[in-house]
Amino acid sequence: MPDRTEPAPPRGPIAGLAATLAFMGGATLLAVALLTTVSVLKRWLTSQPIPGDFEMVSLGAGLTVMGFLAYGTLLRTNILVDSFTTWLPRGVTRVVDAFWMLVWCGVAAVLAERLFVGARETLASGTTTMVLGLPTWWAIGVGAACFAVTAAAALYWVARLVAGRG
Repeated sequence: MPDRTEPAPPRGPIAGLAATLAFMGGATLLAVALLTTVSVLKRWLTSQPIPGDFEMVSLGAGLTVMGFLAYGTLLRTNILVDSFTTWLPRGVTRVVDAFWMLVWCGVAAVLAERLFVGARETLASGTTTMVLGLPTWWAIGVGAACFAVTAAAALYWVARLVAGRG
């Protein structure tokens, strides 16, 4: 099997944004875990959960996942399937990887744009959660930003792979 050692992680504004989003995603994950633990304990002790716990967990879980996407893309730790390309020359593998990274860039960009539209429409309509009445536009907007940074990270790798530096 050929050596597929990846270069050092990229630096720069995209890397900084991706790392910040991943850190915030991790913090959100910890907060959701703590909220779930406290709500279960409260339910066990008083037969009453924290009101709206499922709403906060839903928002937090979604933001957690989206927070990690850009960083995973930047480090190329997202899902890669190379079962059929390990025997190919490295140059051909780079072209194949660049193609699929370009596809991922397109998907992330479309999702970012649609989420931005959704955030704007959700803000205009005043949509809130059912129990707590929390506005949801901000979470959709954060998700849009996460996908936009993910698209930028994927585009970074497309350029790097095409240039033969990946």
